[in-house]
Amino acid sequence: MITVYHNTRCKKSREGLEVVKDSGKDYRVREYLKVPLTEEELSALIDKMNISPIQLVRKNEKAWKENYKEIDLSDRELISVMVKNPKLIERPIVENDRKAVIGRPASDIEEVL
Repeated sequence: MITVYHNTRCKKSREGLEVVKDSGKDYRVREYLKVPLTEEELSALIDKMNISPIQLVRKNEKAWKENYKEIDLSDRELISVMVKNPKLIERPIVENDRKAVIGRPASDIEEVL
């Protein structure tokens, strides 16, 4: 099963969801702003993406610039910040049983389809 971590207000997230829909594969959508990720879930996704937490942060978001940009945060602290402020999470994230990717550009989603 494919999971799309989706923000309905984000154009790139909507584009990514369309790629998954067009694939014809079974999928589910998790609107992570409505159903927030836990620290454990986010940590597992980061591991599946094989990235560091800072690579998942939307650094142009106002909340990041005003509250966190100048602070040296550990990986665990970054995960906690993203869980508390889910708008800071890059989107969409598309996950299968073995791997997850940030769907930017949308063509990267092919890796998990």
